[in-house]
Amino acid sequence: MSSADPGEEVLHRIETGGVSWITLNRPAAMNALTRDNRERVIGLLDDASADPRIRAVVLTATGKGFCAGADLRGGPSRGPSGGPAAGDRVAGDVARMIRLGAQRLITAVLDCEKPVIAAVNGTAAGIGSHLALACDLVIAAEPARFIEVFVRRGLVPDGGGAYLLPRLLGPQKAKELMFFGDAVPAAEAERLGLVNTVVPADALEATARAWADRLAQGPTRALALTKQLVNASLDGDRAAALAAEATAQEINMTTADANEGVAGFLERRTPKYLGR
Repeated sequence: MSSADPGEEVLHRIETGGVSWITLNRPAAMNALTRDNRERVIGLLDDASADPRIRAVVLTATGKGFCAGADLRGGPSRGPSGGPAAGDRVAGDVARMIRLGAQRLITAVLDCEKPVIAAVNGTAAGIGSHLALACDLVIAAEPARFIEVFVRRGLVPDGGGAYLLPRLLGPQKAKELMFFGDAVPAAEAERLGLVNTVVPADALEATARAWADRLAQGPTRALALTKQLVNASLDGDRAAALAAEATAQEINMTTADANEGVAGFLERRTPKYLGR
């Protein structure tokens, strides 16, 4: 197991069994993301893809909030997320800031080659909500809330929100959440299909660990290819989806885990997957 200084703003550890825990640790700021925090999370997700020891990822936070969004407290010469202040901007600055910032963060979750579980302990607002919803599985504690807060600030949703929400909810409900910016309690989020399950706050970590351990014992490469297929399924036509499926199966059949899975079936035993 690896560990981090509890004073760090993004904690990280790898537990026995291959689960990477990424924990936002700015509870006094409701875990609002600074530029450095964002880059740290992106780096850890990229590391998880490349590290064969890691078989699953849990993304969670300390305190009462999961993530209140981007830290908007820019200094006198800088704007939100480290971008240029309003008076210093030229055309293209904001688009570049979003592309290299919020969008890179969400893409890092979507493209991570290991399954990523969000364990949402409290309020997830703005990019914090999108960070949770980009994960492959979402477990929410009962006090959790999801807020499309952008409209309250006079902003357009960023960080892939207008991409993610219609795919989870359909366009009409997605517009309702984005137009009004109302808080969605955990139970309602589960009913709508934004989260997989809701648990008592004191059961969140144990539930996330149980799910992650189960994923970490699975056929890691098959899960990665399955994730890729599902994420791409709504972006292309049927022919492209079926072609991608056939290619994924071709690739997967070269893995040791695929051979082990078939052997376990034929030998009537539980297969033991190694993530290779």
